[in-house]
Amino acid sequence: MLPEISLNVLDIAQNSIKAGASLVEIKVSIMREEHLLTLSIEDDGCGMDAEQLERVIDPFFTSRSTRKIGLGVPFLKQAAEASGGNFRISSEVNVGTCVSATFHTDNIDCMPLGDINSTIFSLVTTNEELNFVYTYRVNEKEFTLDTREIREILGDVSFQNGEVSSFLREYLSENQLEVEQQ
Repeated sequence: MLPEISLNVLDIAQNSIKAGASLVEIKVSIMREEHLLTLSIEDDGCGMDAEQLERVIDPFFTSRSTRKIGLGVPFLKQAAEASGGNFRISSEVNVGTCVSATFHTDNIDCMPLGDINSTIFSLVTTNEELNFVYTYRVNEKEFTLDTREIREILGDVSFQNGEVSSFLREYLSENQLEVEQQ
């Protein structure tokens, strides 16, 4: 099992990228009073048919040719359920896939969220041709990073440009801190 939820996000988002997605939406919602963390990753990739969807939670099934097992989705499902939470996946061919998981953060078996900012930063800066929308919410406060909006402001400047990548790191960090202060 992956040691933190953010690494599961990275793995599932990589699946979205391999599925030919042009838009990946990642949402993290923390409800402190209810001790819940909800995660969703939705894409507009190639999607899966009913047979693939049924088999995707089997760790011995993968559509990849580079390895014989696919652990990302089964690990996320196992981690959510181990915390007393739940897991859901829906998909439609040529439309996309949505993976969501809920974790009970007061359960001893709940993994930590981990460094979600580094995960989002890595996805955004290494996959510049894709659009990412990341929303981080704690109770009623939230912020969103939408790469389409950033591209509109920057034009053709790369996200890997030193000043831009520094801005992205700071934006993620500062906004997360602001949202968490309640």
